[in-house]
Amino acid sequence: MPAHATWTLERGEAAALLARVPDASVDLVYMDPPFCTGRVRRGRTVEDGFDDRWQDRAAYLESMRPVLCEAHRVLRPTGSILVHCDARTCHHLWIELERIFGDSAAVNHLVWSYGLGGSGPRAFARKHDDILFFARGDHYWFEPPQVPSRSRRMAGAPKKATDVIEIPAINNMARERTGWPSQKPLALLELLVGACCPPGGTVVDPFCGSGTTLEAAVSLGRHAIGFDRAPRAIELATRRLSALPAAEARAASSAIGVAEAVS
Repeated sequence: MPAHATWTLERGEAAALLARVPDASVDLVYMDPPFCTGRVRRGRTVEDGFDDRWQDRAAYLESMRPVLCEAHRVLRPTGSILVHCDARTCHHLWIELERIFGDSAAVNHLVWSYGLGGSGPRAFARKHDDILFFARGDHYWFEPPQVPSRSRRMAGAPKKATDVIEIPAINNMARERTGWPSQKPLALLELLVGACCPPGGTVVDPFCGSGTTLEAAVSLGRHAIGFDRAPRAIELATRRLSALPAAEARAASSAIGVAEAVS
């Protein structure tokens, strides 16, 4: 890990904290916001979770709109955004992103195929999430990630990743598991950050949860900024990031909605 990688954590509302980030200063915004599930998401303990209940989908989208607008503002002309969602809201968020970034700003509709999960008697088993990839401008930075080939002819040789990313979800016995209910695998975020943020660039995650995006960024030599309104999320993320070698920490833990910068 390069010694210059830094991380910053602040507790508060995503839109309010993004509003304090300077214009055109960020290379990648990755966000894994609430999925509009209509329930309280619980993890390993009562503290590990967040309220994902909304009056209706319109109320959910109203809360997301200022976050997406601020994300657009903070991105460099070469920057991009990845919005992690699922079938409940992906089509609505795609339309919001087109309104904010422009009709021609879409790069990919990525599918994360994770394998785990249940099934029901009246529907195909849900085994994937959606990741919407939009660029701030025509000259966005991108380095095609390499993944092992599954074909017999190539016998595991590296090939360029497709828009279907096959990485297993975190199982209950995984060492990286923190207990946060929406935690994504580190391998997934390493692939996305490595592909969409240049070395030495800056990644912002406004719904950082337990800090997977930030850990991936710092481990790859990118600067990382994370926001979350949940005290437990900040605690988990701080613990993970503090354990990384050679990373300079600039951590903040301030009141919801009135976060104070820490240098």
